[in-house]
Amino acid sequence: MRPPPLRPGYALAAAAIFAVEVLIALFVRDRFVRPYLGDVLAVVLVYAGLRAITPLRVVPAALAALGVAFAVELGQLAGLVHLLGLGSSPVARTVLGTGFDPADLLAYTAGAGIVVVAEHLRGVTAREGSRAAP
Repeated sequence: MRPPPLRPGYALAAAAIFAVEVLIALFVRDRFVRPYLGDVLAVVLVYAGLRAITPLRVVPAALAALGVAFAVELGQLAGLVHLLGLGSSPVARTVLGTGFDPADLLAYTAGAGIVVVAEHLRGVTAREGSRAAP
């Protein structure tokens, strides 16, 4: 079985979004960008990463990214960072989070919706996962 081809555009997008997320985590302390825009971008990051390295198409990749985000948020509700004994790790606390917020689920859903709409506007079809024929 052949591995799926790397999609460099998505890989570059994922790297750029990751850099933005790191900058937000390190330097932004507000009540909108870090908690909500950061969550929207987190789903876009996972989506771009999935599209870069898997054959997943637009909607399955968006749903998978949304599933990852929901799983992380539900892990926060369950206190996963502490259950794993990582409560003193700043990296684990930042990546996995420590506080459940139902509004985050809306931000994640918005992120998934944004990628589906953006791909549609770019001409990437939901079924084929590639550019629509001209």
